[in-house]
Amino acid sequence: MKLTKILGYIGLVASILVGLGEYFLHYSSLILEHSADYEFFKYVPLENLTIGHFLAVIGLPFYFAGYIHIYRMLKSGNETLARLVLAIGFIAFAVGGVWIGSRASIGAIVHLKDTIDATTYQNLLAHYTNHMEILVKALRIIIASLSVVFAITILKGGTYYKKWMAIFNPIVILILLVVLGKLMPSIGKHMLPILMNVTHFILFTLSLYQLNKYTKNHQNA
Repeated sequence: MKLTKILGYIGLVASILVGLGEYFLHYSSLILEHSADYEFFKYVPLENLTIGHFLAVIGLPFYFAGYIHIYRMLKSGNETLARLVLAIGFIAFAVGGVWIGSRASIGAIVHLKDTIDATTYQNLLAHYTNHMEILVKALRIIIASLSVVFAITILKGGTYYKKWMAIFNPIVILILLVVLGKLMPSIGKHMLPILMNVTHFILFTLSLYQLNKYTKNHQNA
């Protein structure tokens, strides 16, 4: 139990570090108004791109520990499904790591727009979109698949989770946060650029809460 708890806290650290990194990489007060062609990057200072890049790259490997925590929370219910959640989680953050590692570079290209031939600039953006931005679409599908398996595993019973935790799978949390961000733009402009990290901060927090409850109940039994 102690190792499972430690791994959960490491997952929380990942969500905070990568979240801070992504915030430095993406946030400006004009982000919602200049999303086309990555134009919002020109309002992000180059220093922020550097800080954000290294925070995100340093923090991302800790996400793997977070998913080992999830696996350990699930495996008593169904070992096969728990391993599937673990495998999909690893794939998700391997893909996510490639994408987040590219953001400082596309940001720097946007800053250099006025020094680059217009056709060359558009070709660079198109290349980035086709090779890197497509990973975001893939990541959404991967996280949706993970969420389905996560929920099914919990609903089958025998895990350390109460069955209500099945509702709070990553894709549901993500969708709820998107709706909140759209309804409240003053919050959304800060939260939407780091959405996957906020999602996992909530996921790991709820998971640790359930682990603590489970531990206390069995100590008092």
